[in-house]
Amino acid sequence: MRKKRNYKRDFESDLTYQSVAVSRFVNYLMEDGKKAVARKVLYDAFELIQKETNEQPLSLFEKALENAAPAVEVASRRVGGANYQVPREVRPERRFMLSVRWIIAAARNRKGKPMAEKLAEEIILAAKNEGSAIKKKQDTHRMAEANRAFAHFSW
Repeated sequence: MRKKRNYKRDFESDLTYQSVAVSRFVNYLMEDGKKAVARKVLYDAFELIQKETNEQPLSLFEKALENAAPAVEVASRRVGGANYQVPREVRPERRFMLSVRWIIAAARNRKGKPMAEKLAEEIILAAKNEGSAIKKKQDTHRMAEANRAFAHFSW
């Protein structure tokens, strides 16, 4: 039986910043359906970014997402009874999703501060090509590079 086709979704842009990326980020940040809380956390983080760096928070946010997005990743592939980690290029939708997920996870793993502050710090670090989200991206790239010999198993 065939899988149900997954249609592309149209995302609404954020009301304050007129950005689709911001509204999608809020959706990933949201817990237990509390979108207003997630939106407030992100907007507070943007205010902190504005204070600390004196730059536009939206441009810094987009740079952080771009820096944290992986170009290649490994996928497990079973060939003749053995599992190989096959490097693959990452689709644009998945690149966005992974970078957002890594930035949020890195912010949540920090301790002892409100979420808005942790998120602001992580976004600033990612924009500078530093921080946990960037380390995760580099680890993913390193793993793909190490398994380049299995690229011919790609499908």
